[in-house]
Parts: sequence; C-alpha cells; structure tokens
Amino acid sequence: MDSIIIRVLDITISIIILILTSLVIIATYIVIACSIGTPVFFIQKRLGYKNKNFQCYKFRSMIDSPNLTDKERITLFGKFIRKTSIDELPQLYNVLKGDMSIVGPRPLLPEYMNYYTGEQLKRHSVKPGITGWAQVNGRNSLTWEDKFKLDLYYVNNYSVTLYLKVICKTFFSVLFSKDFSLSGESKRFDE
Repeated sequence: MDSIIIRVLDITISIIILILTSLVIIATYIVIACSIGTPVFFIQKRLGYKNKNFQCYKFRSMIDSPNLTDKERITLFGKFIRKTSIDELPQLYNVLKGDMSIVGPRPLLPEYMNYYTGEQLKRHSVKPGITGWAQVNGRNSLTWEDKFKLDLYYVNNYSVTLYLKVICKTFFSVLFSKDFSLSGESKRFDE
C-alpha cells in the first residue's frame, strides 16, 4: 500500500513542482542553449529499480572539451544551477515516467554495481530518488559507506511517513541551503 501512495505522491509533487518552476525551466533551457549550445540536457545511463538501467536527465552545466578538467569545464551558470539544484529539475520527467521517485537512493552509474556488496544491492529494491535519506543527513560530508548505510536505512524502513519526512527535510535544507546539494558530491558521476 505504501508504494501505491508514494507513487501518487510522486506524480502529484512532480506536477506541482513543474508548474511552479516552469518559468525557471524555460529560462534555464534558453540560457544553456544560448551560452553552451545544444544539447541542453545531459542524459546518462543510470542503474535503477531492480537493477534495470534507465536514462537519467539533467540540465547541462559543463562545456564539451576533453582537454579541460571537470572544474575547468563547468560554466558560471552551471555552478549556479548545481548550487540551487535547478540542474536536477529534468529528473521530474524520470519521476513521471516511473524510472525514479522523488525520494530514494541516488542513482549511480551501472558500472558501480560490480563493486556493491550483496547488502548494498538492496538499495535497488526501491526506485532511485532525486533526494533521499543520505542527502538530508549530511551527504557531502559522508563517506560512501555511510551513504550506503543511509540508503539501506531508507530501503529497510520504506514508508509514506519516512518519504514525507525526507520531503520536509529536503524543502528546508534547500530553502536555507544548509549542508545540502542534490547534485553536489565529493566526485560527481554525471558530466
């Protein structure tokens, strides 16, 4: 029953956020198209629910230049959309499609699956999320082991109550930019 309620909440919250941020999404699309060109979206294969791959969408924040480091490739606007998590808004499409949930473990690249322990593979028994228990509990300061433990806590305690708790904590963390970045990691696995 929890999974049905969470799916309804995912769709409802995604539609509300898309409506509220539609002007931001349009403006971001235009700025990226005019400043770094097309494609505007960064699309990458990620590992999702039941270990199935899916295409994850984000706004591009870097220029294509193999001779530069990631730090040199990120644009000024790219830094802004990452800091404000605007680059994550296209993932609402993934939520509406059913590839992702608003809340769940962050989806990683498929090649990392070979390094998971049997216990860590359980993180794929729920849909990956835009935000999650690890993100609202010190994501950027956590070790990978701690992130996996928090992901597994969410999986093992999967409920509407915990889902709503993560939503509330995410809202206040983003609002006050307190130790939180949806897209920030010690090493990004996207662009």
